[in-house]
Amino acid sequence: MMNPSEVSVKAEKANVRCGPGSVTHLFSNLSRIDERIKRQVEKIRQTDNGKDEYKGLFISEQEIDRLLVNHEQICCSHPEHECASSAGEEGIVDQCECRFFELSRLFGLNGFDRNALLICLAPELDHRYEKLYGYLQDDVTKKRPSVDLILSLLCPSFELKLECRRRLGPASPLVENQLIQLFDDPTHPHPTLLSQFVRVDQRVVNYLLGSDNLDVRLRSCCTTVVSTTSFNDLATPAEYSERLKRIASVRDQSVILYLQGATAEDRELTVCAVTHNNQLLIVDGKRLAGNPDDFQQLCTVAFREALLQRAALYWADFDAYLADDKSTLLATLLSELTRRKGLTFLGGVDPWEPAGELPEALFLRTEVHRPTYTERQTLWMRTVGEIGFLELSSLSSKFKFTAAQIRNASRTARNLAKWNNAEVSDVQLADVYEACRLQCNRKLTSLTRKIKPHYTWNDIILPADRIQQLREICNSLKYRSLVYEQWGFEGKLALGKGLNILFAGPPGTGKTMAADIMAGELGLDLYKTDLSIVVSKYIGETEKNLSRIFAEAETSNSILFFDEADALFGKRSEVRDSHDRYANIETNYLLQKMEEHEGVVILATNFRKNMDEAFVRRLNFTVDFPFPDEHDRRRIWESIWPKETPRQMEIDLRGIAKRFEIAGGNIRNIALGAAFLAADNGGIVTMQHLLHATRREYQKMGKVVGHGEFE
Repeated sequence: MMNPSEVSVKAEKANVRCGPGSVTHLFSNLSRIDERIKRQVEKIRQTDNGKDEYKGLFISEQEIDRLLVNHEQICCSHPEHECASSAGEEGIVDQCECRFFELSRLFGLNGFDRNALLICLAPELDHRYEKLYGYLQDDVTKKRPSVDLILSLLCPSFELKLECRRRLGPASPLVENQLIQLFDDPTHPHPTLLSQFVRVDQRVVNYLLGSDNLDVRLRSCCTTVVSTTSFNDLATPAEYSERLKRIASVRDQSVILYLQGATAEDRELTVCAVTHNNQLLIVDGKRLAGNPDDFQQLCTVAFREALLQRAALYWADFDAYLADDKSTLLATLLSELTRRKGLTFLGGVDPWEPAGELPEALFLRTEVHRPTYTERQTLWMRTVGEIGFLELSSLSSKFKFTAAQIRNASRTARNLAKWNNAEVSDVQLADVYEACRLQCNRKLTSLTRKIKPHYTWNDIILPADRIQQLREICNSLKYRSLVYEQWGFEGKLALGKGLNILFAGPPGTGKTMAADIMAGELGLDLYKTDLSIVVSKYIGETEKNLSRIFAEAETSNSILFFDEADALFGKRSEVRDSHDRYANIETNYLLQKMEEHEGVVILATNFRKNMDEAFVRRLNFTVDFPFPDEHDRRRIWESIWPKETPRQMEIDLRGIAKRFEIAGGNIRNIALGAAFLAADNGGIVTMQHLLHATRREYQKMGKVVGHGEFE
């Protein structure tokens, strides 16, 4: 069983990575293996009395003597590396500062274990041992030692053989930690333990020969890094970081720290901060779970690798094992965790507490710290501080990023700055906003449609009070972190910390345009929900779709826009049948999600009276979009034309605004229709083109066109 009592997150810089010295030390100890082999050869010769002329399968006695003498000559050429044996009859290997002894210390090997390991290792160091083992086992094809041969070489009595036999069984440190592997002779199925052959695991061989390369079986699901991130880089509160450091210093028992929440990169950065300046082995738990057949072996190898690398172990995506169909894998992993002393990190999104699976371990679960408004300002200033304090304050309030997201957005902004202007190295505010939007969650596109903002305040025609109300809404988002976090209102509100807005008014009065303008003003992405995808005829599916939308919007730092919202947020009705009951459940669910959501949601409706009153109570703002009067219609007519559009000077926009009572959306359609008519007739927009386009718009709207009305 693993017993890494001295291994901690703050890995000691032990002087054991002495490649050539360790290898030469192994060669020097092979002479003691030879002494055991000589004794066994003499015993065989005394038993046979030379009667079997084919003993050793044609390996002559002279060849055996030559092989035994050969190693003595090799060792004599390097006398400076020989050590005085202090292990006596119990231990062949000297306990000096070498990798072999470090391996023994890490996995709790006794004298017999070390000797057995060296016997199995010998063919990896010197090819002649294959012939010697073949001779001793009376078969030159048996080039690896069997369990029986190891016991015969190390145990002088039958009683000692029985006692040491268990040191090569399944529960022994050598086998349990996969330092050695037992395998069968293909010609001898179902052998006894004594008849099985033994070899040293290849990663262990490489380690003893001075290699620190990752085990080849782990390269697809594990990485090793030297953690350079500190808590100062994450702007973590002192109390939180000190608690983690205190837990990391526990060495005398198994400690499991489950980091839950935030993003995968933030969890990894927190682990790196705890293990600052030390080796870290990161296991991709989700990818490893995709190998159920080899999972037991890979788990053992991963834990072993952490010890060999003197690295802290971080098991990412641990919650991948919490599904019902992964219960067997979870039990296997927890079993390995109970055998490991020291600190192991787990990371995941979903909360989890062991129910008696880890009785011996100290298990702690903590949510990864998400930076506050002030901490976000600090992180932004460290990365792109040259853009100004006010801009950083606005960024910190609009984008509730984690430390990892801020780091990534800053890196992206620097790359964008070089792309946009290779001669200027300074990061501009526009680069940072674009980088922030790129950093936001993109999963919303599966159920919504992204609208790229392109309107400005000059494009929308509304009464002055409504424009002022829209600007106040923008300010509510700009300063919400200041009010909620620094001014303490967050402690007064359990729910309802989001920004819920209702735009109500007739069609074509500017509701979608206003949402577009606000998104552009705030520098946020605007996502419009597609009701054809969200609403489902199957019971419960609509709620699932809405849950996905709100969950993704929570981390996307975007604006959710529900057009025709009364289709989803309509009034609850009296229950007469099952359809009414499920419709009301759907509405009640939406009420809960609206109150829980902390982002920005804009609802647009043409029929405010159809909205459920419970929604109205949960709204932060309600903006009424009135039907434009004559004055506003004229302003719309004047602002709708692009500068490049050729128009006849005699067009009477005042008369058109007075004569035709239509909304801004219809005016836009008429102007566009007139432009196409002009493109086909004269190349300049005239009054006749406008009147003809207006007639077509009236026909489309289903309005009665009076005789002579468009003359």
